[in-house]
Amino acid sequence: MVEMDCLFCKIVAGQIPASIVKKTDLITAFNDITPQAPTHILIIPNKHYVNMAEVANSDLTLAGEIFKAAGDIAAELRLENYRTNINTGAGAGQSVFHAHLHLLGGRSFAWPPG
Repeated sequence: MVEMDCLFCKIVAGQIPASIVKKTDLITAFNDITPQAPTHILIIPNKHYVNMAEVANSDLTLAGEIFKAAGDIAAELRLENYRTNINTGAGAGQSVFHAHLHLLGGRSFAWPPG
């Protein structure tokens, strides 16, 4: 399902330009336009899901593909250390309601986050 008012659906459809890092039949990965680290890539399903919880409840193969893409991209970029982050819901910081995983790297990260 494609939501035509969804920013990320428009990126997948090629209607909005993005710096694409990886694209398969299932996922698209692109550089975040407001990076929070030297490497900040968003990995999204090509099909519209509101959040990653919905992906996990609907399609574990797709959820696995998203995490595999994160590891593959981190290896391709030779990131020795990286963080993956998923925000689910506005209260957790999700601002685009199309499922996505943040891949962040290139600097040290503190714990706990937020």
